[in-house]
Amino acid sequence: MKTIFLITIITYLIHILIISTKSLHMLQQNRYNRGYRYIKWILKNFKANFNNINLLFIVLLSTLFSATLNNISTYLFIIIYLFLTYIYVDNRKKETYKLPLKYTARIKRLIITITLLYAIPSLIMFITFNKEYIGIYYLILGFLSYINYFVVLIANVINRPVEKIVGQHFEKQAKEKLASMTNMDVIGVTGSYGKTSTKNILYDILNVKYSVYKTPANFNTPFGLMITINEHLDKYNDFFIAEMGACKKGEIKELCDLVHPKYGILTRVGLAHLETFGSEETIQHTKFELIESLPEDGIGILNGDDEKQLSYTIKNKCKVRWIGIDNKKVDCYAKDIELTYKGTKFTAVFKDGKEYEFETKLLGRNNIYNILAGITLGRELGISITNLQKSVKRVAPIEHRLSMTKYYDINIIDDAYNSNPMGCKMALEVLKMMPGKHIVVTPGMIEVGSKEDEVNREFGRQIANHTDEVILIGEEKTKPIYEGLMESEFPKEKIHILNDVMDAFPLMMKLKEKETYVLLENDLPDSFNEKIRSDKKW
Repeated sequence: MKTIFLITIITYLIHILIISTKSLHMLQQNRYNRGYRYIKWILKNFKANFNNINLLFIVLLSTLFSATLNNISTYLFIIIYLFLTYIYVDNRKKETYKLPLKYTARIKRLIITITLLYAIPSLIMFITFNKEYIGIYYLILGFLSYINYFVVLIANVINRPVEKIVGQHFEKQAKEKLASMTNMDVIGVTGSYGKTSTKNILYDILNVKYSVYKTPANFNTPFGLMITINEHLDKYNDFFIAEMGACKKGEIKELCDLVHPKYGILTRVGLAHLETFGSEETIQHTKFELIESLPEDGIGILNGDDEKQLSYTIKNKCKVRWIGIDNKKVDCYAKDIELTYKGTKFTAVFKDGKEYEFETKLLGRNNIYNILAGITLGRELGISITNLQKSVKRVAPIEHRLSMTKYYDINIIDDAYNSNPMGCKMALEVLKMMPGKHIVVTPGMIEVGSKEDEVNREFGRQIANHTDEVILIGEEKTKPIYEGLMESEFPKEKIHILNDVMDAFPLMMKLKEKETYVLLENDLPDSFNEKIRSDKKW
């Protein structure tokens, strides 16, 4: 029987490694619990993650095994856990997610630690095996699998000293490499939203004259910057554009201390990650850590239409350049704006009185701010107006950020990466410009802390004025949007509530007319967009 029990343990450990992928995925997406994001996610989804029925099942199963003092219990245990593993894998395939789990070196180290945390008690049970306690063994093993999210958290804490040593090594390597690249300057880009778009626009602008490298997607953390520096930067680069993300005070300064930017662009300051920052004031001060870190001969690009930026008192003596649309008392503003479903045209007016026309394939008013920031810094760095105009014209839309695609004969405005009030408002304006029928698909905004219900309710009121049909994803979390729609007297029969995002596809086909535009708005998972790409017909 002891041999068969060993087989049950091996089966169990395989099961654990498989179910741990979900926990590791969430840990990675929540920056390895930085700012307690992973713990907050667990608590926020407690009912879904810790089903009492599952716990009851474990207890009843263990009771049954304790009364079955022969090999039947072990065989049954193996069968049950094989079945549970199959069910889990099948459900995991159907799950929607924004970004896939990346099996980085850190994740692999965590897998080793998790395996040890489960293997040690299993080994103790095997060494001290007594068939009279088999029910207790299974109760312990079952409970440990039940609390897998917390076991992964413990593994993350255990690995912290190792990760600190690894981080120090990478940091030393990155700093030494940057110090040796005396002919290269760093440009930091931060803000609550618009960072990635601005980074990509700036890259295209500077690339006409200089050798430029930019951080890849989602490499906006200390580790991300270190990897980018150590593995990708070379001595021929003139500029390194570093996107800087943060979810708590001090994190932008940490990034600045690593790369020492000479130039900085602050996009917009808003409610993104309010849940982890705690307050709007903290967000404001954290984002300005970039500007405050610039040298005296550096240049900061700020948004003159952003009250959070206008109200901040800059202590740094670096040169500051302001951009805007509504505010004309800036160094560069846009006028004569033409927003169409094909792109955007505007005239950039500089403080010296000179005016130049720009044209872009990018959609929406928000992208005008991003372009203005890019051309303002580009001009400061000696790029001619002609080259600025050419580079802006060829800038390609960024995936999931107001990019256009097709799902059969439906036109898709993909803004699935967005999750902020200002961006939502501007995306709805883009939708409104499109000819034909309009449909909005959204799960609402997240990471806006205590203001989540208020923000989503206002979002619902805005949607009511910009669309013909609404598809809400998630009955519970979209209640505030629904309430906002009702307050605006939006037709109830035009509101469709689904719990599975994949059900939106057949519904879209049912609701479409000859010419239909669908806005995918806010934090929709990658699998949703993958479905669009795999099914599209041109």
